Amino acid sequence: MTLLLDGRVAIVTGAGRGIGRAHALELARHGAAVVVNDYGVSLAGEGTGETPAESVVAEITASGGRAVVNTADVADFAQAEAMVRQAIDTFGGLDILVNNAGFVRDRMLVNTSEEEWDAVIRVHLKGHFAPLRHAGAYWRAEAKEGRQRAARVINTSSGAGLQGSVGQATYSAAKAGIAGLTLVAAQEMGRYGVTVNAIAPVARTRMTEGAFDTSEMALPEDNSPIVAWLASEEAGDVTGRVIEIDGSQLTVELGWRHGPAHDLGRRWEAAEVGPALRGLLAQGPAPEPVYGA
Repeated sequence: MTLLLDGRVAIVTGAGRGIGRAHALELARHGAAVVVNDYGVSLAGEGTGETPAESVVAEITASGGRAVVNTADVADFAQAEAMVRQAIDTFGGLDILVNNAGFVRDRMLVNTSEEEWDAVIRVHLKGHFAPLRHAGAYWRAEAKEGRQRAARVINTSSGAGLQGSVGQATYSAAKAGIAGLTLVAAQEMGRYGVTVNAIAPVARTRMTEGAFDTSEMALPEDNSPIVAWLASEEAGDVTGRVIEIDGSQLTVELGWRHGPAHDLGRRWEAAEVGPALRGLLAQGPAPEPVYGA
């Protein structure tokens, strides 16, 4: 039987626990060789000295799969490059990048420190950019040499980034940035055979426990079959999408839309803005999204 991801090579960041671990195991179950990345930090991003990636690799190899440990800080530009190079040198290439690593430091906006803002934005947003930048450069070079790969990127946004979440201004801003990065990367990298999508998963993890009532939430592994399909060659016609996953329900997000418009035909006077804007707001949204392939 041919496996969905047979012969393909994947990197999964933040794969030592939770959703990332589930992704790594699922990709391996479908035949992918996996670089299991985890920096080994607490929920707040503090070093713990643990190496949870090792147990994930052990589980994959015990089942007959192929996997290696990577402990890079994915928001470190040089370490992210070395992680991509590890996949290429160990398994002969790279086909799949699943950007999942992240942590939270929840605060109300007026209580958020500069350090907390910088740390969360760094791991989520730069931690998506740096691996994507180096993987993208590899895929571009391959395409130029006539070896175009059916490459797939799956980023990780969140409902907090799509609809906002009180007490999570920093996390929401980072996750919204990831959605925007996904749309741009999909447009830029399509010429090299690369699709770029994002998921917004709902699951009971370290990140959600304590912050919400998680008793009715899906399990981390409930999200992973969607990632496995998006990582496959079959998914070549799906790109530039943000897909929310809540248990058995998939929702394609449409993002910001052009809503009702009022063209005055000349420069606005301040006194005219209020009545016009309230009239537009009362009309509701228009059906067409601004972005999304």
